[in-house]
Amino acid sequence: MSTMRAVQVVGYHRPLEMTEVPAPEPTGPLDVVVRVGGAGVCRTDLHILEGQWEAKSGVSLPYTIGHENAGWVEAVGSAVTNVQEGDKVILHPLMTCGLCRACRSGDDVHCESSHFPGIDTNGGYAEKLLTTARSVVKIADSLEPAGVAALADAGLTAYHACAKAARRLRPGDRCVVIGAGGLGHIGVQVLAAMTAAEVVVVDRNPAAVELAVQMGAHHGVVADGTQVEQVLELTGGHGAEVVVDFVGEGGATAEGVRMLRRAGDYLVVGYGENIDVPTIDIISTEISFVGNLVGSYTDLTELMVLAARGAVTLHTTRYALDDFATAVADLDAGRVRGRAILVP
Repeated sequence: MSTMRAVQVVGYHRPLEMTEVPAPEPTGPLDVVVRVGGAGVCRTDLHILEGQWEAKSGVSLPYTIGHENAGWVEAVGSAVTNVQEGDKVILHPLMTCGLCRACRSGDDVHCESSHFPGIDTNGGYAEKLLTTARSVVKIADSLEPAGVAALADAGLTAYHACAKAARRLRPGDRCVVIGAGGLGHIGVQVLAAMTAAEVVVVDRNPAAVELAVQMGAHHGVVADGTQVEQVLELTGGHGAEVVVDFVGEGGATAEGVRMLRRAGDYLVVGYGENIDVPTIDIISTEISFVGNLVGSYTDLTELMVLAARGAVTLHTTRYALDDFATAVADLDAGRVRGRAILVP
């Protein structure tokens, strides 16, 4: 049996360790083994090490993390017909059954019997990764796995929320995006590609706001304490039809709700705090709060169309797989611009 290098969680509140493990091989008819070309390093990976996901994932240690993965098909099971060896692919983060009600309706994120590589089973901080035919999306020749890997989760989450917003927004409507970081700057590009609404970006970091405006936002607002007033001024005093909140903590939700128009939608993506709104305010203005998890397989195929067109681009900082500790430390310390990517 051949072996490979893999970066594993060996204990919570302990550093990750590089180990040699058996390389995966297709055993089931729909199995796909992918040679990893890029694995995104995500803040969730830091939360995993802190033990935040221990009870939720139920994973047994040691295991390999990494849930934003792209690469080349290395081997396939006997019943796989949608990809072949050598194909360039990005992986939907979930491995799903295809048979339950959620999968049948295209809402595979809520599959009744899914696995989540990097969260509850072995992920992509390795040379190879086992997934299934249902999870692989072929990518255009113009795209490279390391360049798009982080679109598999961070990009897909931003796309899912902003595509939802775009279906609601009419020309002339306003959409406020709170947070112009890793997800927010992708969300702004998605909105620019999919809607004729006016996009207003709010962030504490002036450089992030400036970048978002370059990426397609119509107005940039630096959160200096007057952000609610600035947004109301930009929206004729009414507020925006949609607010997409990529922050969800530190008081962002209280400010965000004040930026919302009557009958508006508040899309929650970032998380951390509770939303505290009197029920009389919800019913008297008919506002809606909408939760957003990662996107579906179909969302990922649509996002790859935008990526191939150059409508969505991702700034990445690449690290060799052996430099995993540096990548994790840099992310933790806020030194990464865009998304950190491990390249085996």
